[in-house]
Amino acid sequence: MNTSLHSTGRLLWAALRALLVLTVVTGVVYPLLITAFAQAAFHDKANGSKIKAGGRVVGSELIGQSFHLKGTDRPDPRFFQPRPSNGDYDPLATGSSQLGASSPKLVKKVEAAKKEVAAFNDVPESRVPKDAVTGSASGIDPHISRAYAHLQAARVARANGLGEGQVRKLVARHTGGRTAGYMGEPHVNVLTLNVAVRELAAK
Repeated sequence: MNTSLHSTGRLLWAALRALLVLTVVTGVVYPLLITAFAQAAFHDKANGSKIKAGGRVVGSELIGQSFHLKGTDRPDPRFFQPRPSNGDYDPLATGSSQLGASSPKLVKKVEAAKKEVAAFNDVPESRVPKDAVTGSASGIDPHISRAYAHLQAARVARANGLGEGQVRKLVARHTGGRTAGYMGEPHVNVLTLNVAVRELAAK
């Protein structure tokens, strides 16, 4: 009986020591090492890929946001507009509408959005690209296609008193290539492009 209790006690003590060691190693040491490595090697990414302008954080390079006239829900003509999103700078609002391509509700929504985009940019509806009227799979994509960026260039130039050529050069400068060189399409980050537009307009 005493031998059995002694063996059980030894096993419990061994288990407790293993629990304590693993808790410290996997719950404290490992996270601290990974955090230190991330801060040293990937500082910007580890902190949310924040974008600063005028000495303050204006958003994240990874999360889409709208650019409205102050105090309204109307798009600001001075800035490039993102694709439709489930949330405005809200990383929790991910996901699509779950509406199928043949859904009458989605078709009606896309048709209305196409009219709005065409009118806002003073172009025919036939020129409006798909990403201007449809959300991404994540719902918070911060990028638009080159086609949508160039569609908006003339309007942004007029609203800021800039030359259209100047704005198109900014678009080209802020166009990223395919992911890993072969996935997806070239894309433009709306936030970084708008920061550049604001800086150019302020000169």
